[in-house]
Amino acid sequence: MKMIWVLLFCAIASQLSAQDSAKHRWQGGAELDVLPYALGGYFAAGWVGKNQTRIRLLTADMRKPDITTTKGFTKHRIHAYALVADYFFKPDWTCFWIGGGAVLWNSSIQEKNSGVAASFSNYLLNGSAGYHYRFGKRYYLSPWAGLSLRIAGDKNILVGSSRYTLPLLNPEASLKLGIVF
Repeated sequence: MKMIWVLLFCAIASQLSAQDSAKHRWQGGAELDVLPYALGGYFAAGWVGKNQTRIRLLTADMRKPDITTTKGFTKHRIHAYALVADYFFKPDWTCFWIGGGAVLWNSSIQEKNSGVAASFSNYLLNGSAGYHYRFGKRYYLSPWAGLSLRIAGDKNILVGSSRYTLPLLNPEASLKLGIVF
């Protein structure tokens, strides 16, 4: 089913007109990120920008691999929402970029031994960096890495007979696929 959404995204996107990448023009676009799909979830982002700056609004759902989850816990599922600002070092959107913004994670996690689950929420600040490779006027690939800092939210969540707290620092890396409208 997720593959159908990816194919539908590509089919619709290929029918849209791309704007010239001239300075001083507002542009918009959409992105998919490989990592959430690889982890059994989804990712969708829309953005608008002008010159070397853009604003992205995104949502994602994924299950973190157990190897990245605190010992004694499993099935850590994250529903994320973020508002992020990005800055590109060139006005043509084909270069290094840095970004940051506010993130909300609504999560659930399960204690491995008992199977008991709990839900919790955290607010994070994200910092990211990557590189845009453009293919024509419309499409781009953007490998990136980021680090999210937990700044507020639930701590010491009772899960069965154990307590869980989201780590202070949460690293990520992936590949975005995007289109410019």
